Amino acid sequence: MTRPKDAEARRAIAPVICYPNETLPAVPLDLYRAARAGARKVDEALAAPREACAFRVKAGQFFRISSVEGPQVGDLNLWNANDLNERFYSGKSRALHGTHLTTGERMWSSFPYLRPMATIIEDTLEWYGMDGFGGSVHDVIGTRCDPYTGNLLQGSQYHHCCHSNLIRALAEAEGLSLKEAEPLVHDVLNVFMCTGFTRDTGQYFMKASPVRPGDYLEFFAEIDLLGALSACPGGDCSSEHSSDTAACYPLLVEVFEPEAGALGAWQSPPINGYDRSHGMG
Repeated sequence: MTRPKDAEARRAIAPVICYPNETLPAVPLDLYRAARAGARKVDEALAAPREACAFRVKAGQFFRISSVEGPQVGDLNLWNANDLNERFYSGKSRALHGTHLTTGERMWSSFPYLRPMATIIEDTLEWYGMDGFGGSVHDVIGTRCDPYTGNLLQGSQYHHCCHSNLIRALAEAEGLSLKEAEPLVHDVLNVFMCTGFTRDTGQYFMKASPVRPGDYLEFFAEIDLLGALSACPGGDCSSEHSSDTAACYPLLVEVFEPEAGALGAWQSPPINGYDRSHGMG
């Protein structure tokens, strides 16, 4: 390989942010938190170790995902409860906010809808920030552990990975066959998972999650939601995933309803305003 004479000059060019997000719709965090303060619990679901649960949240309600017994990460899928074609878009959420999500940031939906689905209003692990390895929590860079990659790399047939867990949970919640449910399962928000990319090879890594019992991530539902949460078979992902040997614990989902009028004139966001002509209109 011949190194060009201007190699260092090319490498030294400053980066440009692809999607400056200063013009995103403002998040009324104070309004959401004030409404949450008087909200009452109306439902809950428990994702058992190496399993997933489904739950429903109405627009204007809140939901909290908590560590309840031991350090555990979870894989979260969200759909529009009234149209499963609209689902969480991890790639665009990553492009708009960054590799890891925290307070005041949003989970955005897929094309052609592209609108906020849920807004993070509290994150007890926000203190973690970015560590010396380039790791942080609640990532939108990983996919979900799945049986296909396991079979590709190890020749395994493991059925309690997050992909399969989410399929089963969605199928049961919506009365779908596994074949019908699988195409609707999508890349996740890795709740509590600590991840990053190695500086030398650029490989996706995981490390022991800093989550402890009592930690939680709390959301405001911008639209009617169907959610599925898998308690990852890797436990805190300190050593491996898709495993029956890692210590695993349940994750709790709680749903809260604010008092009537607490959200004032708030309205659920409309779908994206692009005219969908794609230059042919």
